[in-house]
Amino acid sequence: MSADLPTDAAPRMRADARRNREQILRAAREVFVDEGPDAPLDEIARRAGVGIATLYRRFPQRSDLFRGVATEVLTAVTEAAGEALADGGHPVEALRRFMHRALDLKIGSVMPSLLGRISLGEVLDEVRGDAVDLIDEILLRAQAAGQLRPDVVFGDITMMIMRLSRPLPGGGHFPDDEALAHRHLDVYVDGLRPSGSPRPTTMLSGPAVDAPAFRRLRERVLDDARADD
Repeated sequence: MSADLPTDAAPRMRADARRNREQILRAAREVFVDEGPDAPLDEIARRAGVGIATLYRRFPQRSDLFRGVATEVLTAVTEAAGEALADGGHPVEALRRFMHRALDLKIGSVMPSLLGRISLGEVLDEVRGDAVDLIDEILLRAQAAGQLRPDVVFGDITMMIMRLSRPLPGGGHFPDDEALAHRHLDVYVDGLRPSGSPRPTTMLSGPAVDAPAFRRLRERVLDDARADD
């Protein structure tokens, strides 16, 4: 019976280690967006639901964590682009799904905060495939199908993802910030349709911040500012 224990235990340990690593990287991404890359590692461990010793075991140096986060984000973006390219449905809807997934990765907030702290060339060497080529091919397919205006180029896709994935100033005052970014992304993608295209039939997602809602939000920000004075 004792001879069986290592065989049974090893896969569980490998699975636990893999899960812990994924949780740490996900938590680090969120903390870096909220507090910057110099945020306390204790906070990352807390959000990941692991002990600080586990974090150090997976990432002995802070630089290892920076590199791990950057590699995970760029790998996930490349995988999302590959899946969108393999989608046999409407090309513009595949593009939309890719953009929403990339937005969730907060690439526009995470990667700029890590530049200067990682070697981007080394990180790119670790990522299998090139998201640039994949995204450009998705774009060209949507244009060839007549679903995207012909003057849209690669930067119109990637730069908008980066802009929308940056939190609003004082984002802590608006808990629906991420949902609102997805709503605005849908508005943007619909605006990329060629002239004469049928109007979208799907409802916009996320919160609708009308004028009264904006005034309430503005008042909350002002109240918080007065409390800090």
